[in-house]
Amino acid sequence: MLQEKIKKIESLEELQELYASVFGKNGTMTMRLKDMKNLSNDERAELNRENTELRELFKSRQTKIENTVLNAALAGQKLDVSLNAEPKNRGTIHPLTQSLYEISKILESFGYTRHTGPEIEDDWHNFTALNTPSYHPARDMQDTFFLPNGNVMRTQTSAIQVRTMETQGVPIKMFGIGSTYRKEMDATHGPMFGQIEGLYIDKDITLSDLVGDIRAFLKRFFNLDNVDLRIRPSYFPFTEPSIEVDMKWNGEKWLEIMGAGMVHPNVLRNCGVDPDKYQGFAFGFGWDRLAMLKYNLPDLRDLYGNDIRWLKSCGF
Repeated sequence: MLQEKIKKIESLEELQELYASVFGKNGTMTMRLKDMKNLSNDERAELNRENTELRELFKSRQTKIENTVLNAALAGQKLDVSLNAEPKNRGTIHPLTQSLYEISKILESFGYTRHTGPEIEDDWHNFTALNTPSYHPARDMQDTFFLPNGNVMRTQTSAIQVRTMETQGVPIKMFGIGSTYRKEMDATHGPMFGQIEGLYIDKDITLSDLVGDIRAFLKRFFNLDNVDLRIRPSYFPFTEPSIEVDMKWNGEKWLEIMGAGMVHPNVLRNCGVDPDKYQGFAFGFGWDRLAMLKYNLPDLRDLYGNDIRWLKSCGF
C-alpha cells in the first residue's frame, strides 16, 4: 500500500522519487485527477480525499526525515562552553559630545545658564551690536560666509549673548553654545566648529573674577590639581580690556586656550544696559579644540573622521 511505503522511506532522495511517480507530470495521481470528469460525485469526493491525504503524508514524512538528519548532524558536533567568548565592540558617546557634556556641566555648576541661538544671523547681532566696525577684517569675504540676503553664517556665538541680554536684561550669568562658521581649514581650524562663550554681567564684576572662573574651569575639565596660566593683552572689538589666555601644557609649552575680556561699554549700550551701573566679562573658546587637547589628538580634523582606532586609544 502506498501510504505504508511512504512511512518506511528513510531518505529525502527516495521520498522525492516516489513523490514524482505519484504527483509528477505523468504520475499516477496526476493521471487519475485528469480523468475526474468521468467519475461520479462520490468517486470524485473519494479521489479528492485521497489526494489531500497523500500530499499531507508526503509533507509530514519529509519534515520527519529532515529533523532526523539535522539531529544527527548536531549530535556529531561538539561545543566547548569553557572557551572565552569573543569580545564585542560596544557603541559609546563620541569624545566630542562627551566633552560638550563635561563643559556644560562644569559651567552650570558655576551658576551659568545655557542658551542657544540661530546659526544664520543678521548683521546687527553678529557684528554691529558687538562693536565690530564696518572696516573690521572679520567682515571680509575670506573669513565670513555671506548669504545673498545680507545675512551670514554665524561666525561666533557672541550673538547669543546679545540676544539673551536683549530679552532677559541684566544681571545675567550665561553661556551660549553652538556651531560657528568661518573660511578656515587646517590642522587646528575647521570651517565649522563648536564654540562656547560665557557672559557675566552684574555690579562690581572685575577681571580677577574672570581669571578665577577660567582657572577653576580648566582645572576641572583637564582634571588637574593646578594650571599655569599666562594672560596676554589682545584686541577684540567687543571687550575692553581684551586678553588671551594661554595654558602650560604637559609642563613644556604654552598653548592658547581662549580669548576673553571685560565687555565693551558700547556692547552694553547696544543691548540696552547702562555701562555706568553694570559691567562684566565675556570669554570664548572652541570646545572641539579643548577636546583635541584632552585626548591628545595631533589634528583637529581627526574628530570628524571615521577611524575608530583613535577612539580606542582615548579609552572609549
